[in-house]
Amino acid sequence: MQELKYSKDHEWVKVEGDNAIVGITDFAQKQLTDIVFIELPEIGKRATASTPMAVVESVKSVSDVFAPVSGEIIDVNSKLQDNPEIINKDPYNTGWIAKIRMENKNELDDLMDSESYKKLTKSESH
Repeated sequence: MQELKYSKDHEWVKVEGDNAIVGITDFAQKQLTDIVFIELPEIGKRATASTPMAVVESVKSVSDVFAPVSGEIIDVNSKLQDNPEIINKDPYNTGWIAKIRMENKNELDDLMDSESYKKLTKSESH
């Protein structure tokens, strides 16, 4: 997905003005396999780039979801509470996890574009 930015921890970011919509990538959800639970971040809390903001549990493992940018959590995808498998079906649209009001848009420069992310996942899947 060309317009997205990606973290080395397999989160994606879609920028809408001062807000970042965040989720985990298709590569990440395939690695996790069937997602059975998600612990969403709390609205109003501060997210700090590269620190855990949510937890995803699959039949295989429990993984942290890291905030790719810093800012205030302004919304969460509450549909995931009852239907965490949405992340497996549609990680880039209906499977988003949280929205962050960014404090520093320059942090986006630390993230990868789609080409760089493809190279990362190619090297990790071998």
